[in-house]
Amino acid sequence: MKVKAPRGTNDILPQDTAKWQYLENVAKNVFKRYNYKEIRTPIFEETGLFQRGIGEGTDIVEKEMYTFEDKGGRSITLRPEGTASVVRSFLENKIYGKAQPNKYFYLGQMFRYERPQSGRYRQFHQLGVEVLGGDSPAIDAEVILLGLEILRELGLEGLEVHLNSVGCPKCRESYKEKLIEYFKPYLEELCSDCQSRYERSPLRILDCKVDKDKNFLAEAPKIHEEICDECGDHFSEVKTFLDLLDIDYILNPKLVRGLDYYTRTAFEIIYKGLGAQDTIFGGGRYDGLAQEIGRRDVPGIGFAMGMERILLTLEEQGIELPIDESIDLFVITIGEEAQRSAFSYLHKLRRAGLKVEMDYLGRSVKGQMKAADRNNASYSIILGEDELQKGVATIRDMKIGDQVEVELKKLVEEMTDRIEN
Repeated sequence: MKVKAPRGTNDILPQDTAKWQYLENVAKNVFKRYNYKEIRTPIFEETGLFQRGIGEGTDIVEKEMYTFEDKGGRSITLRPEGTASVVRSFLENKIYGKAQPNKYFYLGQMFRYERPQSGRYRQFHQLGVEVLGGDSPAIDAEVILLGLEILRELGLEGLEVHLNSVGCPKCRESYKEKLIEYFKPYLEELCSDCQSRYERSPLRILDCKVDKDKNFLAEAPKIHEEICDECGDHFSEVKTFLDLLDIDYILNPKLVRGLDYYTRTAFEIIYKGLGAQDTIFGGGRYDGLAQEIGRRDVPGIGFAMGMERILLTLEEQGIELPIDESIDLFVITIGEEAQRSAFSYLHKLRRAGLKVEMDYLGRSVKGQMKAADRNNASYSIILGEDELQKGVATIRDMKIGDQVEVELKKLVEEMTDRIEN
């Protein structure tokens, strides 16, 4: 039997990891400017955390979680998203007792049992932020801007910001009742998933990908018309701050996101060139999540962006990341004695901070030169018996072909100077 990677997972090979590293570094630089600190949480948690935090009626909890029983008989789940774990860590480590707000970012793998398709996998990577301990509308605007800054620094264009308010538990309850009443005559026309959501989570019907084009959906009550004054004032302030930042946005009353913990601000950044899976990142405010998980009243807001989805968007827009996989030097040897001597200099050059490689397979000089070209080396260092006797190495500029001899005792200093200048 041929051994293959599990369905919905991918190997990220060396020719691709440079792109991932570039994306991560761009994001980390933006996070640093915005004073967000990295947090790393376990890749698995107790199942109850996600059941309470995400919501037992959501698709993630009902259909998509990788849940198993460990050897101690505990129910464990591979994390399907990052927010619940960050909030759990915030509460467990009593960070609520320190100065607020706390601004975090994370990078890591998430797991959901979904149908694999372009931009959607069962093991996928998310880059996300969470701000805990602050309920200012300015923070909502900052979080949206931060995500956009990452995408803009990567060169992405044609992005749409979709915005909505999903209210708070107080005003959303009456809105849910209105939706239940409105959809009652259309119950038979809803897809099977929406029929099961009808009483439990009717807001999710608004975001259904199957029923989205049905006429009656467009006439459904709009949540922004139903939210309480407090939520309305908050949403108005969020829009004011976005206007101050010159961020264009589309008010989307159908945007409710797929997790039960969202309150007030909800947003998605979309690139329509991706087709059905067109959301690059999304998030919102979750002021009741800490209360649900740990009985602490701590407001929060965040987003998560799929790294695979970002790389796919870069590809769709024809953007080549400035990846430099060249090396500084390739050491070419002639004879066993030269190879042993070169091995010593190889590591002296590396300790000096240079990117250096040599041949380990006993290739001919011609074969080693080809290897230097494949590695896109700036220089080659040729070392043979003649060079050893003279105490020199031949330095060849691989771009213009010029050669000079350099004393071996000055080799590291000379090559460091050449590369730096």
